[in-house]
Amino acid sequence: MQVLAEQEWRARRAAHRQRVRQWTEPHRRRRREGIPHPVMDFLFTYYSHRPSLLERWQPGLGVALAGGEEFLDRRGYVALRDGVALSPAALTAKRLDTARFVRDLLSAVRDRRPVLGCFGLHEWAMLYRTTPEDVRHASWPLRLGHRGTDEVVESMQIRCSHHDAFRFFTPQARPLNALQPTRADQVAMEQPGCLHNNMDLFKWAYKLDPLVPSELIADCFDLAARIRAVDMRASPYDLRELGYEPIAVETAEGRAEYAARQREFADEAGGLRTRLIEVCAGLLAAETAEAARSELSDSQP
Repeated sequence: MQVLAEQEWRARRAAHRQRVRQWTEPHRRRRREGIPHPVMDFLFTYYSHRPSLLERWQPGLGVALAGGEEFLDRRGYVALRDGVALSPAALTAKRLDTARFVRDLLSAVRDRRPVLGCFGLHEWAMLYRTTPEDVRHASWPLRLGHRGTDEVVESMQIRCSHHDAFRFFTPQARPLNALQPTRADQVAMEQPGCLHNNMDLFKWAYKLDPLVPSELIADCFDLAARIRAVDMRASPYDLRELGYEPIAVETAEGRAEYAARQREFADEAGGLRTRLIEVCAGLLAAETAEAARSELSDSQP
């Protein structure tokens, strides 16, 4: 059990709150004013971690907070000799199943080479042969119009390996994808060059909250926010009014820029992926150790 001095954990908590409020406070303000944001809303709607939870600092499992009695008001925290910490009981069977799945998925992705040739065409395929009434971000114009968007989809090979992107393709676009990813194929098909796979590191981190240190969740959110901006810059939407210059993937120059950003994100995501794998391995090891202790205790006369 690691013990954090009160001054240390209070400083970490304050720094975490200040960091994430650069995202949560503008989001809350837009919601109060009824102003949708085609880029940033995704991080709070598609992903289900509420702003208040993103702001809430947690040390993770195996860390005691000296002078942390206020944490006893939160579910799962118990008082120990050296401070307050998450109880091992927080490591429920459901969370262990999640940790096992996340470890297996991220380990499989880590061991694959990045594929950089998709060029963000999933966003185009979501608009293929739609009408203005069908467009998700209807308040924003399409750079090439509906017909031009369709022509891009028809002229380029689509190779989307991410099920949660593929499932939003229009019915007409689905057969055009060289791959047909399903939920059952997720571990076998996802790869580290995929922007959505790398954004999903945020999802896998917060699904293990409060067992994951909040700084790691914030690091994953930070990466997801930057990836989301590139994702929408490469989309058919014209978002220059919001400060997002297009990455014109319908051109050779745009495709080269997109692939370069993919490679950068893949490199950065690799470090976060390893950290998450280590957290999952630690949780599973803690469960094994707890089971061994219980077995030994039961065997005592």
